[in-house]
Parts: sequence; C-alpha cells; structure tokens
Amino acid sequence: MSTAKKSNSYRLRMLTTTAMLGAMAGLLMLIEFPLGFIAPSFYKIDLSEVPVMIGAFAFGPIQGIVIELIKILIKLILKGTSTGFVGELANFIVGVAMVVPASVIYKRKKTKKHAIIGMMISTVVMAVVGVFLNAYVMIPMYAAFMPIEQIVEAGKAIIPWVKDTFTFCLFCVLPFNLLKGIIVSVIVAIIYKPLSRLIRKGL
Repeated sequence: MSTAKKSNSYRLRMLTTTAMLGAMAGLLMLIEFPLGFIAPSFYKIDLSEVPVMIGAFAFGPIQGIVIELIKILIKLILKGTSTGFVGELANFIVGVAMVVPASVIYKRKKTKKHAIIGMMISTVVMAVVGVFLNAYVMIPMYAAFMPIEQIVEAGKAIIPWVKDTFTFCLFCVLPFNLLKGIIVSVIVAIIYKPLSRLIRKGL
C-alpha cells in the first residue's frame, strides 16, 4: 500500500473511531450515579471519560478533546440539560483537564508505565481544576438554579468541615473528582491494550 493510501486509511479509521467513541461516551454519560458519602446527590459520577481516554491514547490529545465535545453534544441531543448547560460545561472542562495531560505524556513514550503515570498526573490535575472551576465559575453560575447557601449546607450535611463555597469544593468536589479519576484510570489500564489492537484494525 502506498504512503498516500496508508495516510488516507489512517485518517478514515481515526474519524470513524472518533465518532464511535464519542457516541459511546455520550451514552455512558447518561448512566450516572451519586456518591452520597462524598458529595451531595446533584454531583453524579459516570464513566464517559473511559472511551474519551482510550481515543486520546490512540490518536492524541486533540482527538481526545474532539471526542469529549462529541460526548457532550450526544448527551444534549438525547437528554437535553437540566442545569442551563452549566453541568455540561463543567463536565467538558474537567474531562479535558483529565484527558489532555495523560495523552500528552503517553504520546511521548507509549508504554503502560507512561500511561499509568499520565493518568495519575491527569487525575490530580482534573481534581485541582475542578476545585477552582467549581468554586469561582460553576457554583456561582449554578446559583441561578439552587442558592449557594443551600449547596454549602448540602455539603456540610455530609462533611462537617464545609463552611463556604471553597471548603465545599475542597472537601466534596476534590475527593469526588479524585475518586472518579482513579476509577476511570483503572478501567482504562485494564481494557486499553486489547482495545488498541481493535482500533489499529478499525473498530
């Protein structure tokens, strides 16, 4: 096969796989559940970052961002928004904060060790970004749907150390995102290798 044909074949495989992974992520985003022992029930975890991370590892950080965007669009088409797009925007930014560092590190050296290191670092990055994003952008925006005092009180009912918006994000949002990142990372570490063979052949 000529270089041009190989290049076209790769692009086609990348585009079709990106679309499929985005659709899978969008569907997984609909299956969510609360972690009531860490954060109030309006914070729900899903596994939609798993296909996003797989795509980012396979094709790079830019495709990871594209899959993340497709995921959000699929979710909005299928379910719409109950938060005035605040939840979807937060999910997109936090998802990108997790996927990009991991895929950049993995792209430099494609070994399981670097994948794990990348996901560990990206989990911390995502969690830290989530704290400041929620404290200074998302929760003030979400106040149009629920008073900030009510949000803080919901967190205080679970974690007594919660006193204000920032401590809510520190003691509820931070561990919530850390746990989410760990769960996603473990799943990706287990399934990526066999899936990568299918991706190379074309899903």
